[in-house]
Amino acid sequence: MKSKRASYQKQPAPPAAAFLTLRNPEDLRWEMQQVQLAVARRAYELFETRGCEHGHDREDWFRAESELLQPVSVSMAESKDRITVRAVVAGFDETELKVSIEPHCITILGQKKTSGMKAEDRTTEQTGSYPHQILEVINLAAQVTPERAAVELQGGVLKLELPTAAPNEVATAPAA
Repeated sequence: MKSKRASYQKQPAPPAAAFLTLRNPEDLRWEMQQVQLAVARRAYELFETRGCEHGHDREDWFRAESELLQPVSVSMAESKDRITVRAVVAGFDETELKVSIEPHCITILGQKKTSGMKAEDRTTEQTGSYPHQILEVINLAAQVTPERAAVELQGGVLKLELPTAAPNEVATAPAA
């Protein structure tokens, strides 16, 4: 009986983590509005295609989002002093993602680089049918300290470590 020897191939090293620079929430809101307007335009086109039949506005909106935006799977874990958020942003690299963190909210905006820019009308051609944009707004249950957050992208997963605000850091409204 011949013995069979198993050969193990060296596994490639996991990609190094890329640290992202956080963006100003106000700047990101402007870019976010452009994506929302594109979704609204597409939803209106769907409405017109149906002969302007009312009563399907949510259906049109969700279909427009599914055509234009890549879905993002998000998971959160909360401990006494931090919130950890993981968002699957497969196919996007650190140059294509913009992230802003506010005390109660995270915004992730992604735009794939596409080739085929036409100079005359400045439109981009999308290759394939998979959406090339991400727009995800994540509301947080606890207030965090954005300036102490750590954000990294590794293997298509965006990981955010968000220290929660200490009770004395939370602004309280004066008693009436």
